[in-house]
Amino acid sequence: MSIDQRSPRRIVPLALGVLTLVAVALLFIQDVAPQLFPARSHELLAATSLAMIALAYLVFQLARRPALIDLAKPILLAAAFLFWAANQFWPNLPQAGLFNDIAIGLFVLDVFLVIAAKPGRANDGSFANFGETRACRCGCDCCCAGQRTA
Repeated sequence: MSIDQRSPRRIVPLALGVLTLVAVALLFIQDVAPQLFPARSHELLAATSLAMIALAYLVFQLARRPALIDLAKPILLAAAFLFWAANQFWPNLPQAGLFNDIAIGLFVLDVFLVIAAKPGRANDGSFANFGETRACRCGCDCCCAGQRTA
């Protein structure tokens, strides 16, 4: 389903994405000038960036109104980012290593699923399909399935 660029369903994930980019910019500024930031702000900015992009991606995917089965991969990817965020926010917890390992496992599984997916499958919004467009412009999945241009 195509989302109008001006619709609230498009604006909310974009706004969350912009806030995430601001948090990342602050993270980089802190790397250059740590004296400008309070203690433990690095962990907070890193975790917030990861959690916010997970939320933005989920909101974006939900705005596309996919079938329930098509939400599995976005949920998997968002969970990976959230476990990574937990690892960043609580690096001294005994479970921090486990959070990191779960994030790694979920990221690896996500990329494996992209690699193993059937060729010609409809665009699921993954980064592997970034830049692809449909040769068919009607926007429906029924007659446009498998018709892509690079």
